[in-house]
Amino acid sequence: MLQARYRPVVAARPPFVPDEFEPPRRLASKLFVLEPLGPRHNEADYAAWMSSLIHIRATPGFVDRSWPHEMSLAENLGDLVEHAEDFATRRGFTYTVLDPDGNDVIGCVYIYPVGTADSDAAAVVGVHDASVRSWVRADWAALDVPLWRVVTDWIARDWPFEHVAYAPRP
Repeated sequence: MLQARYRPVVAARPPFVPDEFEPPRRLASKLFVLEPLGPRHNEADYAAWMSSLIHIRATPGFVDRSWPHEMSLAENLGDLVEHAEDFATRRGFTYTVLDPDGNDVIGCVYIYPVGTADSDAAAVVGVHDASVRSWVRADWAALDVPLWRVVTDWIARDWPFEHVAYAPRP
């Protein structure tokens, strides 16, 4: 007698964003520019966060997380490739924060489903439909609150989310 082989049924995760939603490719303000993070940003991104480990770890949304931690430029490139793949497949959206001229990486914004490694630890599945986190370099610390305000408004205005977890700023 043949024994039947059963595979566990895994529920498919619903799409993070609707099929008809086109994720913004750019957000420009007087203070900064956001564009999708990718491998082309590797050296500047690496320099930005490596120069600000302690500052980022103290930023709301990053306290008590395993990242940032020291790693190589090659490991960072691997992370940037993953973030670009997430963007392309609409699993999550990571933006680099550039100076107003668009030349220097000064931070990052992550928009991910709740419950993923890139989501805010305070986000609650079933309560929030997206998690947003952001950081800026220590030497651009004064930009943290303005970035939070602009991104909060942008998410509310241009993204298809109702309840977003994004650690408030003092």
